Amino acid sequence: MTEMQMQKLEASSPAAQSADLVAGNIEQLRALFPELLTEGTNGVAVNVDVLKTLVGDKSVTDAEEKYGLNWHGKRRARQLALAPSTGTLLPKPDESVNWDTTRNLLIEGDNLEVLKLLQKSYAGKVKLIYIDPPYNTGADFVYPDKFQDNLRNYLELTGQVESGQKISSNTEASGRFHTDWLNMMYARLKLARNLLRRDGAIFISIDDGELPRLRLVADDIFGEENFLACFVWKSRQNKDNRTVTGASVDHEYIVCYGSSIRGAARDRSQYSNQDGDPRGDWTSANMVGIATADRRPNLHYDLIDPETGINYGCPGMGWRYEPKTMQRLISEGRILWPASADGRPRRKAFLSELDSDFTGYSTIVGDGIFTRDGTADIDALFDTRIFNFPKPVRLIEGLIEQGSEGEDIVLDFFAGSGTSAHAVVSQNAADNGRRRYITVQLPERLDPANREQKTAADFCDRLGKPRTIAELTKERLRRAGSKVKADNPTFSGDIGFRVFKLDNSNIRAWNPDPVDLEETLFAHQDHLVEGRTESDILYELLLKLGLDLCVPIEQRTINGKEVHSIGSGVLMACLASTITLDDAEPLALGIVAWHKELAPAVDTTCVFRDSAFADDVTKTNLAAILEQHGIQNVRSL
Repeated sequence: MTEMQMQKLEASSPAAQSADLVAGNIEQLRALFPELLTEGTNGVAVNVDVLKTLVGDKSVTDAEEKYGLNWHGKRRARQLALAPSTGTLLPKPDESVNWDTTRNLLIEGDNLEVLKLLQKSYAGKVKLIYIDPPYNTGADFVYPDKFQDNLRNYLELTGQVESGQKISSNTEASGRFHTDWLNMMYARLKLARNLLRRDGAIFISIDDGELPRLRLVADDIFGEENFLACFVWKSRQNKDNRTVTGASVDHEYIVCYGSSIRGAARDRSQYSNQDGDPRGDWTSANMVGIATADRRPNLHYDLIDPETGINYGCPGMGWRYEPKTMQRLISEGRILWPASADGRPRRKAFLSELDSDFTGYSTIVGDGIFTRDGTADIDALFDTRIFNFPKPVRLIEGLIEQGSEGEDIVLDFFAGSGTSAHAVVSQNAADNGRRRYITVQLPERLDPANREQKTAADFCDRLGKPRTIAELTKERLRRAGSKVKADNPTFSGDIGFRVFKLDNSNIRAWNPDPVDLEETLFAHQDHLVEGRTESDILYELLLKLGLDLCVPIEQRTINGKEVHSIGSGVLMACLASTITLDDAEPLALGIVAWHKELAPAVDTTCVFRDSAFADDVTKTNLAAILEQHGIQNVRSL
């Protein structure tokens, strides 16, 4: 061997390994019969029915065939969406902005578990969902869902329990390339559907890689009849000359499902009233038809100005209106007559007679907005480049304008850099809206040893925050709110957000030790997790009772005990650690008096800490007094 040919044979190098015969067979089959191979439980599988058909076996029937998308794990993904969460959301006022007044939410956690926890409080209340999920590029997933105990999987992933960081590889060679991505998306979209209002819409950013499968999955979940559009965004300004295929992929898609979207705002600048018409502003509209004489002969006739006698003839495609309608338009003074026969008569279209102030919204979106604009948005907020290829704020603003208004809720459960939340605040400033956002981001850890993540990890270090993407999301929204306010001094809208973090429930699950049952019973006298605050428990109650996480909470001290009123008396809670027999009556009567002041329109639930009661007599007496005064739903934790 010459020096140029010499290569050191490492144990792990391809040259030191024998040929992978199975991989070779798969590649040959894929080249000859691509329809024969599918994704199975443990990787690539052979579709036996297709094989039989290829060799002429007549025993194959179409009895099991049906239209749609199926893959290994779909049933389990559906079950995963239905499985209840064992987690809760812990409030973090110190990490929030304007905690007491804001109605926006930034939730740190695995979006699958968070979506489950939001089901009661926000079912059917979200007007617009926008998500930019991980594109299936063959890179590692940070959402390796397990079908049992997904919450523990999340805690392991984020280093909150003893384990290494778990990331699942999703390369095409794994044989589960599409399956893994579909499993990740299906359960989340299923849960998101429950939160969407009947008149709401969901926008999903995607590229060519999974667009066909996303359409089929979304048809399955949202209904094919609710497909509104597949918007195309020219995301790249300049062609990619590094492409190995010869094609420069310059676009991305935004798939939309829902009942309808608003449409583009009508350009009123083209309307005026230069002739003082009492019907108001108008613009001239074309009257040329769309059919040849052999197809619509009734639209082909000479048009003559009744005052000047000028004959304007008939255009090749005829007129838009039949003679009877045209005569009515002439009599009503709606026809604009040119000075010579060479001109073309046009119709007055009055602004006051339009059905809507909106026109069709083009499926080509983001004209003149490119990926680099998203990068510029980040650069304007930070002194360093901490995110790669975030979506531009102006692009998402356009979608928010289309699909929401007023106090509508906008949800994004793949928050990333926080573009959608930033866009909500920015759009509110533009149209004086009061939209709220709920945005969810996994605290995905940043590795300073990774060249692409080092700058972001170093930035977290400078902030004194954990090295996670969620920390960067929070910081982006802090800065974005301040910038929107600075750019719009008269804007008095909400620029804050409440931070919540996913964790195990505050209420301990019953898990008896058969070896020492007595000790287990003693340990479970208090069902609440040690170290959790009253605020932690209160917000879990809100989730369990289906109340908004931004509902007002008031406190009063009654007989030396802190009592909370949530939602003007919809929920009242006393989480004191001790309630004696002497406390029972004055505490109950104090709660009754406050309840009468609040006069809630619905039945009140009153909650106490079970372990706080000195004995069953104390608990019974307190509950009896409350029930006598109309508070029937008394519970203990």
